Amino acid sequence: MSSVDDFESQFGEAFVGQGADAAHLNTVLGAKGGPVEGAWATSLATPTVGHQRFVVVARPGVPVKPFTLFVPKAEVRPGTHEIMTWGAAQAGVAGGVVDALAAGVVDPALADRLLLIAAVWVDPAAHDADAVYANNRAATLAALRAGAAREPALDDVLAAGLDPYNPFYP
Repeated sequence: MSSVDDFESQFGEAFVGQGADAAHLNTVLGAKGGPVEGAWATSLATPTVGHQRFVVVARPGVPVKPFTLFVPKAEVRPGTHEIMTWGAAQAGVAGGVVDALAAGVVDPALADRLLLIAAVWVDPAAHDADAVYANNRAATLAALRAGAAREPALDDVLAAGLDPYNPFYP
C-alpha cells in the first residue's frame, strides 16, 4: 500500500518481558489529516504533570518516521524512572519503529504521511536499562505488526476471554 488515502488506522498491543523491566505498549498508527493527527497534536500540546509527551528520536535532532509521540502510561517519577522512561524506553521505541520500517511492517513510502502514538508503560521499579530498552524495542515492533495484521483474531479474543489472565492479576 503506498497511498495514504486508503490507509485505515491501525491499533496494536504488545507485552514483552517479565517483572519491572517488562514493556507494555499500545500503538495507534494513522494518516496525517485524519483523526490520529488531531489526537497526536492535541496530546503533544496538552501535557499533564507527570505524563509529559514527547517526540521519539533515533538520536537528538533525528526524529523517527513516522513521527512518533511517546505517551507515558505511568507518572514519570524523578530519578531512575525518568532515565528509564526518557532514555531506555524511548530509545527502544525508536528502534522498534525503525525495525518496523526496515521490515516493511510500516510502508516506508508512507512514512512521511503517517503519525504514530505509542502509549508506553514503564514500571517505576524498572532498574535494568538494557532490558527496558530491548523489551520496548521488541514490544514496539510487535504492536505495529499486530496492528498491521489486525490482530488478534476474534476467535483468539473469545478463547482468551474464557480464562482471562494478566501478569498483575494471576
